[in-house]
Amino acid sequence: MNMEFRRKLPIPKDIKEMFPISSEYSKKREEKVKELEDILAGRSDKFILLIGPCSADNEEAVLDYLSRLRKVQDKVEDRICIIPRVYTNKPRTTGMGYKGMLHQPDPSRNEDMLRGIVTIRETYIRAMEETEFFCADEMLYPENYRYLSDLLSYVAVGARSVENQFHRLASSGLDIPVGMKNPTSGDLSVMMNAITAAQGSHTFIYRNWEVVSKGNPYAHVILRGHTNKRGQYIPNYHYEDLKTVSEMYRRTDLSNPAIIVDVNHANSGKQYMEQIRISREILQSKRLSEEIDSMVKGLMIESYIEDGNQPINGSTYGQSITDPCLGWEKSEKLIFEIAENV
Repeated sequence: MNMEFRRKLPIPKDIKEMFPISSEYSKKREEKVKELEDILAGRSDKFILLIGPCSADNEEAVLDYLSRLRKVQDKVEDRICIIPRVYTNKPRTTGMGYKGMLHQPDPSRNEDMLRGIVTIRETYIRAMEETEFFCADEMLYPENYRYLSDLLSYVAVGARSVENQFHRLASSGLDIPVGMKNPTSGDLSVMMNAITAAQGSHTFIYRNWEVVSKGNPYAHVILRGHTNKRGQYIPNYHYEDLKTVSEMYRRTDLSNPAIIVDVNHANSGKQYMEQIRISREILQSKRLSEEIDSMVKGLMIESYIEDGNQPINGSTYGQSITDPCLGWEKSEKLIFEIAENV
């Protein structure tokens, strides 16, 4: 093989033993997962907000952000269930660029996967202990999920991964809700096929084991817009789009039909300020249609301490080094506005 084997990494069991969590927090995580499941199944009227940085590039800034978010969550907990985005691995279209905290726990230094595994686990444990949040991540590498399986409450399968067989099968074995994004092509049938696969039972190889998954009844839709052949952004958050996906759900026997709308990425054309307007439009669509109201369970918002983004070597504390994000003051105001209108 044309690759260098640098070192053998610890298995998830070893990492968990080195950085354990208490039975108290294990129970709290289960309660949070149950809260999410109740919302997705329609047993709860709360609204989900998956909100946080495009990428978790700095542990201290992320924890600072989460501490602010905690104060807001406490004020809106009767209406809103906040699950912070703490995305520690990032898909790169060309394979180049910052791939997240897993690869580079310090963006200014070379890749160090061992340090990355330890850092992301420590970050999630700090989030749990300091803010009592159980966070969301993107399942970019399905085999790595076991390093964090006792800490996360939600995962998303990204637009570039949703067609991948292994992502679909691994999702069918998760014990937490998983959101399936529409692919970058915009083909909604691909997303629905992924959900069908994730909700089914499968036999496959996982971490050198032959496993049998039980199926994940809480696999659901994430709409994030797409890009056409001319490279133009095509949104899919409008009223008509939400009706279309609702109708697609009705033609299936899928469990717990639910839609989360990603208000950034191709839906906003990566114009982070548009997230405010788009969020308002989706809430308006919910008011106009009982079907959409029952189907749309939440939003995904990219938010950090400072507006916008900066280069990887930038020095602005709490500003994204990947996609531009909504700053804290605007984010806080938006969360309160959403809480008043759901």
